[in-house]
Amino acid sequence: MSAPVKGPASYFPSIEKKYGRPIAEWQELIRASPLTRHMELVAWLKAEHGLGHGHANALVAYTLAEAAGG
Repeated sequence: MSAPVKGPASYFPSIEKKYGRPIAEWQELIRASPLTRHMELVAWLKAEHGLGHGHANALVAYTLAEAAGG
């Protein structure tokens, strides 16, 4: 039996269901953005794409951690 998903990735199933896009697509949008700071990216996802704060925060945290090698 696999361990339950924790951290930002635990939001991914509900993000995909609610907004109809795969996580990889959200990550590409984040990577392609000229913004680099965490809260700037969160605010942008909320304003431009209608994401809730928790979902935007989870996507940004996960994507930036991946880019940093973590």
